[in-house]
Amino acid sequence: MMERFDHFMTRANAAYYAARDPFADFVTAPEISQVFGELLGGWAKIVWEMMGVRGQKMLVEAGPGRGVMMADMLRVFGPAEVHFIEMSLRLREEQAEHVPGAVWHDTLADVPERPMILIANEFLDALPVRQFVRRAEGWMERYVEAGAYVEVPAEQKLPDDPIGSVREVNEAAAAFVREVARRRAIGLLIDYGPENSGTGESVQAIRDSKYADPLAEPGTSDLTAHVDFAALAQAAHVQGPVKQNAFLTSLGLFQRTDFLASKNPEKAEKLRLAARRLTAPEAMGSLFKVMAVCPEGFQPLPGFKGWPA
Repeated sequence: MMERFDHFMTRANAAYYAARDPFADFVTAPEISQVFGELLGGWAKIVWEMMGVRGQKMLVEAGPGRGVMMADMLRVFGPAEVHFIEMSLRLREEQAEHVPGAVWHDTLADVPERPMILIANEFLDALPVRQFVRRAEGWMERYVEAGAYVEVPAEQKLPDDPIGSVREVNEAAAAFVREVARRRAIGLLIDYGPENSGTGESVQAIRDSKYADPLAEPGTSDLTAHVDFAALAQAAHVQGPVKQNAFLTSLGLFQRTDFLASKNPEKAEKLRLAARRLTAPEAMGSLFKVMAVCPEGFQPLPGFKGWPA
């Protein structure tokens, strides 16, 4: 059966997260250092005060992994009603251990429409992309059939790029951002990808911590693609993107790390190595970007003051 690539990617990732442990294949920032989640908890606490909302505080996390980041956030943020957007029943069990009392939803549409702060760390990169290839006769869209790409004339209008160019379009990510904006929520999006839109194929598959063929054995690899932040900025009012190292440094990453290192000398080297991994340009510091979705006219959020430069 031939299916469009984004449909193939959706099906493959759903099977992967339902049956496999993703943290055996890759590691995310909250797993690298507790400081990451603690800083986001402090960020959310300040932003909630900026929102001026009274009543029950509500935090939402899309793609919460094992629940580690939210547990770290709550230590700083304080008591809150927590909602997780997570379809994997196996991951929900782990999240329940780290954040007792959380409420789960399959999609953002299922989350109650109340004032909220939403955090999505390495969530958008796993949403499905459509892939287009520029040929001499025009743009072709990639489908998948029997473990191989099949090209079909594209109906979507795209720029007149050079022959051989590849463009990826993430309609699911744009729809997610528009829904956050429609609710007038504050959303913090952290992911990897370029600041500006462009051509290039970025889809990759990770299996057993190694790169794999994205089309081989669907459901056994984690499929991701770079996030097009410029395209998302067209979908809603945003602040950023800024590089992850600039964002975390402005929130006090190194000061918090030094404090923890002084209290736990036996973990000092590990803590400082983790901080460097999160911020070093050759590691996660430059590739990862941070963008905030917020109502138009909202005052500059922490970590985004002075943006754009």
